[in-house]
Amino acid sequence: MASVFTKIIKGEIPCYKVAETDEFLAFLDVNPNSKGHTLCIPKKEVDKIFDLDEATYNGLMQFSRQVALAIEKVVPCKRVGMAVIGLEVPHTHVHLIPLHSMDDAQFINKVKMTVEEFENTAAAIKAQL
Repeated sequence: MASVFTKIIKGEIPCYKVAETDEFLAFLDVNPNSKGHTLCIPKKEVDKIFDLDEATYNGLMQFSRQVALAIEKVVPCKRVGMAVIGLEVPHTHVHLIPLHSMDDAQFINKVKMTVEEFENTAAAIKAQL
């Protein structure tokens, strides 16, 4: 069965897209730890990050770096943190989280954003790429 991320890639589920290439997709997390929390995924559905072939793994890291640098330009934060946990969706994904404190990295406290805030944030990050 296709993961929720594969359904997003296919356009079956909408997302707040930040960046896309032939191989990768970045979109805002709809349950963010902080404003600008973005997920970067390979379009190829692979459950565990270390099961990716080397080229896809390295490509995902390069893609994630570009997105993180764009996030830093538009979302006020101390830094953009990166986490790869992968327990909630069986499809490799990199969390890019604008950090104000260590609490933002704990996946406990979530921020609420309006549709307009999601749209404006996604557009601002996309404009930096």
